[in-house]
Amino acid sequence: MGLDSAEECWKTIQKDLNTDLLPEIERFARENKAPSRIVFGTSGWRGEIGTDFTFHNIRVVTRAIINTLKTDDPGIRAALGIRDFGDVRQRGIIVGHDNRFLGPEFAKEVMGMLAAEGIRVYYAGETTTPEISASIVVRNAACSVNITPSHNPSNYSGLKFNPSDGGPAGSEITDVIQAEANALMQTGGVEGSGGSAEGIDYEEIDTTGLYIKYVRSRGTLNLEKIREFVADGDCLVVVDHVHGATRGRPERLLGATGDVRRKLVLLRTEDDFLFGGVAPEPSARNMEGVERVLGTSSARFRLGVIMDPDGDRIRFADHTMQIPMNYFGAMALHFLHVYKGIEGIAVKSVGTSNFVNAIAERLGIAVRETRVGFKNFRPYLLPDAQERAIVAFEESDGISGYNHTLEKDALFALLLAIEMVATTGKNLGEYLGELMEEYGRYYPDRSGIEVDRSLVGEPLKKKLSVIREKYPPGSTIQIGGRSMTVKDLITVDGTKIVLEDGSWLMIRPSGTEPKVRFYIEARTPEEKDAIFGTAARLTEEAVSA
Repeated sequence: MGLDSAEECWKTIQKDLNTDLLPEIERFARENKAPSRIVFGTSGWRGEIGTDFTFHNIRVVTRAIINTLKTDDPGIRAALGIRDFGDVRQRGIIVGHDNRFLGPEFAKEVMGMLAAEGIRVYYAGETTTPEISASIVVRNAACSVNITPSHNPSNYSGLKFNPSDGGPAGSEITDVIQAEANALMQTGGVEGSGGSAEGIDYEEIDTTGLYIKYVRSRGTLNLEKIREFVADGDCLVVVDHVHGATRGRPERLLGATGDVRRKLVLLRTEDDFLFGGVAPEPSARNMEGVERVLGTSSARFRLGVIMDPDGDRIRFADHTMQIPMNYFGAMALHFLHVYKGIEGIAVKSVGTSNFVNAIAERLGIAVRETRVGFKNFRPYLLPDAQERAIVAFEESDGISGYNHTLEKDALFALLLAIEMVATTGKNLGEYLGELMEEYGRYYPDRSGIEVDRSLVGEPLKKKLSVIREKYPPGSTIQIGGRSMTVKDLITVDGTKIVLEDGSWLMIRPSGTEPKVRFYIEARTPEEKDAIFGTAARLTEEAVSA
């Protein structure tokens, strides 16, 4: 067809949802040896399959990981949780993948290179991010490599690296891997065909079974109570897998006998490398199928969820409303503390709703707000943390809880939601309504604007920094014609201005694009526009100054 690059192929594939060109994508992925700049973002390295994410480049990144594991630096070893490279060889590395195009092939390339170094290799096959996280701990593995770009579109693949505590690797680790990979790119990459799982010795592991063992050992969730409720209660559970690797998990987690299976409705479980043409994320728009099934049921208790392909993001609904993580995270704090007696603090990313703050304040629970990125919750999720999280969540649909994995976990969230319904005797919408009546109503949203491309990076950050200087606590700000007092100013990730009534606006510059993102929260739906308008006005004043 005269298509000269994987990028052109993907545009044609996604336009027509035609998989006939996927063999061409594989050819580009195997033959393209052009170097790429490797960047580990908030959740691993991602790239377009055949363009940036190629067999050559995955060999480079794998070599960079191996070289990092061989480090003599005591600080990096401590962060990795290893004694030395011999420890890595003995404890082994778990390798898995989601069910995207070329996932098994990329994973086996990694496995071949690890085995060539004498490292014990565990093969998880098609699996999810939280299952790998739990399996590292249960098997005492040294680390894991997971081939997944999470919720990115179908043309992407990715690589997540988790150290021995099972959590997402912190920047103290990924910065080293990233620098090593880019140095290798500069010197020609990795010669030869790299690795292959053919002929190597590896052990296949059941990560779902290990995950169930992990959940039972941790004790935060009552798995038996959850299973009993689904088996005996007048309930319906709907799970939309969006053609992702979470398929098959609910049945095993809930001990799906014949009675349980009749109460489970599982949507989009088939193989589909193109995800039916949708972005495979737990968005409000993608909940249509879940809401339709819930609406036609007469069960007393109705719960629906949608998960992303690697099982680390989730969105909820019952037959009356959708419940995004901004609300569910606050409900989880209330449930785990009030109903289950768990003590600790609440942890959230700074752009997440203050609904949880209102609940926490009344319950005498401290709140810690972090930068965007689940890895920033690590200090509060560790078993020996001085301030230990009852719940840790972010508005972008990720959550974990007390004594659970350091990774965001949609499977944990599903089980928690079922236990919540079973214990309270209320659907999620009923429970949320009661909490809002008691603690107040909050209406979060987000938007943004583009700015001149010349401002990308530090220039944009510098210009926007004047906002925090102009509006310290105690100052006043005009919101839709009203003069309001600034109650608090939070600057851990952009500038968040909290107002006297608990509403707020946050202005956060992109580090890589000419964009400024707005996160806001109003106390009534009608006030949203005025707060968005203020965020835009403050941004335009700062940028033009």
